[in-house]
Parts: sequence; C-alpha cells; structure tokens
Amino acid sequence: MNRTAGNSVRPARTDLLAGSSCRNVLESHTTAMTKKHRTSRRSVWKLLIIVTIGVCIIGLLIITKLTPQLPSPAPTRRISSQFYTGNPKIAFLFLARRHLPLDFLWQAFFENAVLANFSIYIHSDPGFVFDESSTRSAFFYNRQLSNSIKVGWGESSMIQAERLLLGAALEDPANRRFILLSDSCVPLYNFSYIYEYLMASPKSFVDSFLDKKEGRYNPKMSPVIPKSKWRKGSQWIALVREHAEVVADDEIILPVFRKFCKRRPPVDVGKGRLNSKIQKQHNCIPDEHYVQTLLAMSDLEGELERRTVTYTSWNQSATKMETKGWHPFTFSYANAGPEQMQKIKDINHVYYETEFRTEWCSNNSTSVTCFLFARKFSKGAAMRLLSDGVVGHFDVSTLLSNSEP
Repeated sequence: MNRTAGNSVRPARTDLLAGSSCRNVLESHTTAMTKKHRTSRRSVWKLLIIVTIGVCIIGLLIITKLTPQLPSPAPTRRISSQFYTGNPKIAFLFLARRHLPLDFLWQAFFENAVLANFSIYIHSDPGFVFDESSTRSAFFYNRQLSNSIKVGWGESSMIQAERLLLGAALEDPANRRFILLSDSCVPLYNFSYIYEYLMASPKSFVDSFLDKKEGRYNPKMSPVIPKSKWRKGSQWIALVREHAEVVADDEIILPVFRKFCKRRPPVDVGKGRLNSKIQKQHNCIPDEHYVQTLLAMSDLEGELERRTVTYTSWNQSATKMETKGWHPFTFSYANAGPEQMQKIKDINHVYYETEFRTEWCSNNSTSVTCFLFARKFSKGAAMRLLSDGVVGHFDVSTLLSNSEP
C-alpha cells in the first residue's frame, strides 16, 4: 500500500515541480519583458529629447538668420573725439563714378581755404588712383579709399559706399562735419561762408519726410522697420559727428535694406506679359531712404534740420526705367549765369507736400539761405561759375591750355 501510495504520489510531485518551473520561467520572461519595455520607453524618451533639442536649435538658427542682431562692439582704429579740442574740420566726401570732372572748380574752392579746416575723401571705382595723370587738382592726390567697392545705381552698394566714406573720415577726430557730394556737385559760396554755416549749427542737415506712396515700403521689413518710421529724402546729407557714427556703425537697419529694399527691374519687351508681374514688385531706391529711416529709428529727428543743403532741379521725363518719372536737370553754360544762381541762393524755404510742412531754412535759430551746393552741373556750367567768381578768383584760360586728365 505504501509503495502503491508512494508510487501514485510521485507523478503529482513531478507535476508540482513542473508547474513551479513554468511559473519561474513565466516570471523570468515577464521580468525580462518588463525590463525590455522599460528600456524601450527610455530609448523613446531619449529620442524625443534629442529631437526636441534639435528642433529648438534649428528654430534658433532660423530666428537668428531672419532677425538682425544687436551689433557687438567691433574692433576699430577710430580715435575717441569726446575730448577733442583742436581745430574742427569739414570732411568733404565725394561719391564719384570714376574721376572728378569738375576738379578744376574744386581746386579754386580749396585754394581759398585754410588747410587745417578741411579734409577730402573720395569713393571711386576700385583700383582707380587720383594722381597727376587723373586729376588737375593736387588736393585730390591719393585721396581715394583703399577699400572702395563697385557701386550700382539704385542698389544697396550705394549706401555701403557712403558708409565707407563716413568710416574713413571718422578715423580723424578733427572731422566734425561730414558733407556728402556727387561728382557733379558745385559750391555756391566760397569756403569761408560754407565753413561758418555748417559749424554754426549743432544739427545735421538731412532731407527727410514721410513717404506715403505705396510701392517702396516692403511690409516684410516689419517689425525691424515699422512703417511709421519709414522716411524718404535726398541722399546728399551733411552730418554732425555723432550722427555720422550712427550711420557708419549701423548693423541692424542695413541688413534689412539689403534684403528688402531693391530697385525694380526695368521693363523688358522680351518678357511680354511677365512684365506686369515684375512691375508690381516694390521699387525701393535704398539711398533715398536709408539714412532718413535709420535716424528716425534712432529717435534723432529732433536733432536734425530736416532739409538738404544741396540744391537739385527736378523735371519729369520718360526713361528706360519708367514710363514717366522725376530726374535731375543738368545745368549747362547757358543756364548757369549769375541770375539763375542768385535765384537758387534766394530760396529760404522748402515745402513738403506729403506732410503739408513748410521748412523755413534756419541755422541756430537764424534765418538763412537754404542751399550751399547745387547739382547736376556740366563742365561748361562749372567754368561759368569760375569766370563769375562764385568760389574765388580763378583764371579760366588755364583750363583751355591743359589737356583732359
């Protein structure tokens, strides 16, 4: 019986052991699966964290690229002028296509000046040198910038050239006024009058007014440049040193202009209907907006005489660029006589239609003539100014015996 019972019990114990083994195997499998799932979840979380960090980095890079950053202090050779007490100078900044065709007139102008009262800087074609073979005036010898760039009309390269001129002139702490001139500009008075006029005013002379016409302001400039700060005006400016530094050091507004303020391509007959789409693009001329908008953005308009000191006569005509537009009139010998010049000198106010504003020309609260310079003048017109003694005594016959540089 015992044997029988013993024999009959053994299979039960075997089953019990088998069941226990199965449970152990199951538990081990469950534990392994749990650990595997935990590991899998951890991997998923790690992957999500890595992807999130990656997306954030990409987002920051995109924002950094699209949003102009505040400029970091850049190393400069500029000497501080805060405590400068020497003789103040006017920096004459010439923006030339290549040579200066009216150099003979400027020679007479500077001959009647005190050398310590002025300096000269020229932006011309890269590589062009002003020497005895390229100019009649020794005042211009080697006055060209060494870092000049190729300039295109209506492109941001124009304002970059202006900034290069200002940057070069700012290296001399004696320069206190900065006047931008074209290669067709002429002085309307002698040096002494112009020097006293500019030095007497603590303000910059910047033609600046609201531009209410659609087509120039690009909404993509916002929020860096809001439309309320968008300005227009003549590029021929006269700046005090503090404002010249603002323009030369700007790294916020310039990138926006480079990207969104561009001249509209001219009409191309070969493009047919595509022209209508092209002509709907914003037609922005950077040099007519940059300095004015930058100073408005810097809250400096209260420190400006909001007018230019360079006279331009405008007429309406058709060009390849536009069917109808305003373009500067060129003075010739016939219409540069004393009577015509006196009319320019007698102007004492400027009316700005978009603002219904009359700008009465004053200097340090004193009523004055509006213009010190004028453009655009041909060689014949400049010769007549010399013969009439506008800028000082000069023997015009000496020009006829000299060959063209």
